Amino acid sequence: MIGSGVVFRTRSWAVLLGVLLPGLLTTAAFAADCPGHPDALGTSRTLVVDPREHPRIGTMQYRETLPLKDHEVVLTFDDGPLPKYSNQVLQILADECIKATFFIIGQQAKANPEGVRKLVAAGHTVGTHTMTHPLTMNRMPIEKAEAEINGGIEWTTAAMTDPSKLAPFFRIPGLMRADAVENLLISRGIQVWSADFPADDWHHISPDRVYQLAIQRLEAKGKGILLLHDIQARTVAALPKIIRDLKARGYRIVHVVPATADRPATPTTPVEWLLHPPTETTPIARWPAVPNFVFTQTATLPAPGLADLNAQTAHQPLLLPRKTMAQSDVAATLPVPGRDLFAIPEGSVEVLLSTTLSRRAATRLAMAAEAPPARKGKAGKVRTGQSAHAAHAAPKHAAQAKTTAPRPTRVATGVKKRA
Repeated sequence: MIGSGVVFRTRSWAVLLGVLLPGLLTTAAFAADCPGHPDALGTSRTLVVDPREHPRIGTMQYRETLPLKDHEVVLTFDDGPLPKYSNQVLQILADECIKATFFIIGQQAKANPEGVRKLVAAGHTVGTHTMTHPLTMNRMPIEKAEAEINGGIEWTTAAMTDPSKLAPFFRIPGLMRADAVENLLISRGIQVWSADFPADDWHHISPDRVYQLAIQRLEAKGKGILLLHDIQARTVAALPKIIRDLKARGYRIVHVVPATADRPATPTTPVEWLLHPPTETTPIARWPAVPNFVFTQTATLPAPGLADLNAQTAHQPLLLPRKTMAQSDVAATLPVPGRDLFAIPEGSVEVLLSTTLSRRAATRLAMAAEAPPARKGKAGKVRTGQSAHAAHAAPKHAAQAKTTAPRPTRVATGVKKRA
């Protein structure tokens, strides 16, 4: 009874901890699967993928990535095996019971076949990375690219005791992608891997900087595929600190393996393969695509006639436009204007204004008629608002106007004075 009571209480506390602190309980479970390393990060789960269903992954270049949950990370290593550093990376991962994915270069597998066998024995996933790691896959002839792909697969397979352990995963060197290369790989059932974020460990930077970039970029995305290299001393130095920080921040490691006849793919939905799936609270800033309709007939329809409108014969004139009553009344009541309405007396100001030369004379004549009579002072000067020149010029032009045209019958009162 006492023993059963203790078990019951222990299970109750475990359930309570699972509700209140799920991350703590999960980490403890991972550590329990790593004998001799109680503080190990461990591997949270295994994700089985079908390369034919999702042939391109990694948001650095593609729309889709692995269907990871928040705070899940996949570790990947390129360019090995190189015993001096790859063996140290293997030991670090073993101490933490972490499973990763390695992309092997054919020349490295040829020179270090034992390194490939160690990866398989440790339970890691092994893919390929061409034969010689060329950084020109995006512009080389497809025949040469295919030779690079085949060489990497052949030598990596040759290094394995069981060739079936080779995963149909491939990463293009330098991520120098090309449609022709990707289509070739996809046609052979090989999944093309990019990444979600790198740590820039192939550059000449310090191990501390490798660690900072890995964590900063992971925190910015919240999950994803981390790209590292197991042939760099700086990666070996930064990896333990990266793992410790992943554990402290609550991240979990996911191991990816290919689907087989005996191991079906993990059930997922298409939206899970997006890094940040859209939700109902996230607005979509694009218009929906207009569908392309297929028309069976392209002949145009004839214009409808009155008979098509179901109109009766008696009411058909109502469908046509007609004059209004007001328009017909105006045409009947207004008289036709006579010719004398538009006649202008000869010699009037209007006639003078109709020509360019006579317009100035008529204007000055009108100004002289409207001006008050000039008065002379002691000196005999004209005392008006106009200058003496303007006063003498007006009679002169008036005399010229008399000789060229008869005196106008009426002076226009609306003509403005010239300044």
